[in-house]
Amino acid sequence: TTGPSSAKQGILVVYDIFGFFPQTLQGADIIAHAHNEHQFRVFMPDFFEGKPADISWYPPDNEEKGKKLGEFFQTSAAPPKTVERIKSVMSELKSSNPGIQDWGIVGYCWGGKIVNLVSASGTLFKAAATCHPAMIDPNDAANVTIPMLMIPSGEEEKDAVEKYEANLKVPKKVEWYQDQVHGFMAARSNLEDEKVKAAYEKAYQTLLTWFHNNM
Repeated sequence: TTGPSSAKQGILVVYDIFGFFPQTLQGADIIAHAHNEHQFRVFMPDFFEGKPADISWYPPDNEEKGKKLGEFFQTSAAPPKTVERIKSVMSELKSSNPGIQDWGIVGYCWGGKIVNLVSASGTLFKAAATCHPAMIDPNDAANVTIPMLMIPSGEEEKDAVEKYEANLKVPKKVEWYQDQVHGFMAARSNLEDEKVKAAYEKAYQTLLTWFHNNM
């Protein structure tokens, strides 16, 4: 949890499968504190209970890595399980933070899929964002009922992103980072590379502006 306790707006972060990485935590701090006039209280629950995927499994360039990743996605990271968890997490957060009036949600990679699934009718959130989302399904878009930002990297499938965007019936924005890898705003970001760092900072500014304008 980061950001001022006096904030009237909260952001729930759904991390990628690698959990609490420094680059992801730094991103949460940027969302919380980067704008003096408009600050957010940011919450990043540990959906994997201290047992995230090992970053050495990605990319899954051999059979063993592929098997480990596949098993993780079917067990700890199974989307239906996480969607249910978000309902209970939000119930707890709302009762322990009664001063927060509006909630937004952002997800990275696998977390992007989760964000899509919890942005449908009856959603608890006012605005959503997905950063280099995994498992992009254009059919998910038709169910989204809140403003949606997508920040794809050069490793997302262009056709799937375009079909997804076309199917959205809500205020939307898609901002491509074709020269960046999947995960550049989270665990796979190399912030020692000036070009990556610049893209990371620009993308977080886009994210901030999106939530400022839609919450």
